[in-house]
Amino acid sequence: MQQPIWNFEQEPATEPMDETGVNLRAYFDRMDDEKMRRYDSSWSDEQVVEWDGNFRDDGNLMMFCCERDVEVDEYRQVLEQCIAYRNRVRETLPG
Repeated sequence: MQQPIWNFEQEPATEPMDETGVNLRAYFDRMDDEKMRRYDSSWSDEQVVEWDGNFRDDGNLMMFCCERDVEVDEYRQVLEQCIAYRNRVRETLPG
């Protein structure tokens, strides 16, 4: 597997990080930048779930090696932090 150019996983967090929080950040590191740029914070939860395409029927994100479930509100919060991170570092990355 090719390593992503992003390193949001290692960015300092404003909240304590558990295994699930780290894995969610790594999940976003591997998300395509063009897809992430299409995200719209005004979307409903249902639109976000459809846009991502990786949520289970119970409404939680499908991720492995997690201590707890990730619901759409946490997903949105961390996604928007990741978007801010990418906007800040995008121009400094090689390529």
